[in-house]
Amino acid sequence: MIRPNFLTASDRLELLSCVQRQREDHGVARRANALLLLDEGMSCAQIAKVLFLDDDTVRGWHKQYLAENWDAVAYDGWKGGQSRMTTAQEGNLCAWLEGRFCRSTVQIRAYVSSKYNIHYSHSGCIKLLARLGFEYRKPRALPRVADVEKQAAFIAFYESLLNNLPADEAVYFSDAVHPEYQSKPSHGWARKGSNPAIQTTSGRGRVNIHGALNLETFDAPFVEPTTVDGVSSVQLLAKIEARNPDKRIIHVIWDNAPYHKGPDVRAFLSRKKCRIHLIQLPPYCPHLNPIERLWAVMHSHVTHNRHYPTQKHFANAILNFMREVVPKQWLSFRDQVTDNFRIISHQNVRVLE
Repeated sequence: MIRPNFLTASDRLELLSCVQRQREDHGVARRANALLLLDEGMSCAQIAKVLFLDDDTVRGWHKQYLAENWDAVAYDGWKGGQSRMTTAQEGNLCAWLEGRFCRSTVQIRAYVSSKYNIHYSHSGCIKLLARLGFEYRKPRALPRVADVEKQAAFIAFYESLLNNLPADEAVYFSDAVHPEYQSKPSHGWARKGSNPAIQTTSGRGRVNIHGALNLETFDAPFVEPTTVDGVSSVQLLAKIEARNPDKRIIHVIWDNAPYHKGPDVRAFLSRKKCRIHLIQLPPYCPHLNPIERLWAVMHSHVTHNRHYPTQKHFANAILNFMREVVPKQWLSFRDQVTDNFRIISHQNVRVLE
């Protein structure tokens, strides 16, 4: 039987702080909790039942405490899961980490080892980083030199255009997409152990779609050129005009690709009674083009977690989505393709060099 009141006053305060400190390692807090309960007179069996442990485990922690003190019991069995660094060392490590973007613990462990002669395992280093407030994440992509003022100006212009749009005018967004004939695994729910898999493809061909989208009617004209260029741009603009015979002006908003401003497009716009009015998006702002969201819906419907035996089957599935699914089922994904724009800036982010 273990006698109570074996903890020193200082150790008892330390163990109480471990139990109450929210950021403390869970395993260390459980050991502290067990020793505190033993010190108050509970038996190993009672503590094991309360903490869902084995009573021999509790007995071993008590034995280790008497032989080696609390520091030994607090030390994680993973050789580094619990930090053995001082507060100053942890502060220096945080400053060092904030000055770089380490992709693995190898570099971090090497730094700690060389700087402080403290050695961590992989799992121990992960615990240390989590306790210090770091997480493993991927940086999000920021549009290159996307000017905040130009984004705001475009959004204001677009809202004004829609609010004052006469009945004999229409607005289309346009862009090109090039889905490749490749299997694209994507996340989904599956029963544990079922090991879902998708067959890969051997080809590397792709389908070129140069399309446009009217958010009011969800009209989505497109052409399927061999190459997306000035010729396909003119073909698309002509198709938009043909589908809107009652519109006096058709505003087409697209990006600054060279073929969107080339001689073929300029010649088309110079025609008498041309009804197309082109509007350029701000540079590096695909997030201001709703048709990009339509392409995302297309991929989720057609390419993600799907295998096509031949490139022809793949191309037919893409074209069927544009010809059949979009016109007939657009209400089902209308909320995913919107002009709910937002400004992307570099504020509140740490831009990696």
